[in-house]
Amino acid sequence: MKLSSVKFTVVFFVLQLAGCAGTNFMRVTDEALILGKTTKEQIEARLGAPYQQGVITKNEQQMKTASYAYASSGGGAVAEGVIPARSQGFYFFNNKLVGYEFTSSWKSDSSNFNNEKIAQIRKGASTHKDVLRLLGKPGGKYIYPLIEHKDREAINYLYSQTKGGAFNLKFYKKQLVVVFNKQGIVTDVEYTEAGEK
Repeated sequence: MKLSSVKFTVVFFVLQLAGCAGTNFMRVTDEALILGKTTKEQIEARLGAPYQQGVITKNEQQMKTASYAYASSGGGAVAEGVIPARSQGFYFFNNKLVGYEFTSSWKSDSSNFNNEKIAQIRKGASTHKDVLRLLGKPGGKYIYPLIEHKDREAINYLYSQTKGGAFNLKFYKKQLVVVFNKQGIVTDVEYTEAGEK
């Protein structure tokens, strides 16, 4: 089964390069998010109005999206030349949360992950615990219709960064989605990488 990448991604690439842009927010933790139950209104009660909203279609189902983003040219970035920014995106189907993701290029809560370890993840053999041991805590989770099968769940790792100035911006993004069956065994792995570091 080929897992298509989620098309909705973070929006801080278009944030202003000078000063601050977006509203600084506190990441909503996994413990506060229940897939299939948490509503859009509950997210907004915690974080306020989203920075951006939209609609996507996956597996022939339409979902609403909401994202929160913040960037500051004067902050502490994960690496020299990187514009520190963070974003958390949410996906809703029938007003219930079906997925979320987080990315940050701030040093304090960087979502950068070691993609060289992905080759160690084996379909049909690696477990949920194995993946966490390799890559650490994921930035989010997906269920149907963000993934194809209704009886499975996925975790995702997402890192995005922007470098440079107004006339020479370099964008970079990498994302890993790992799908598990009910027994916690890996059934699919998809890694995508785009842009220039």
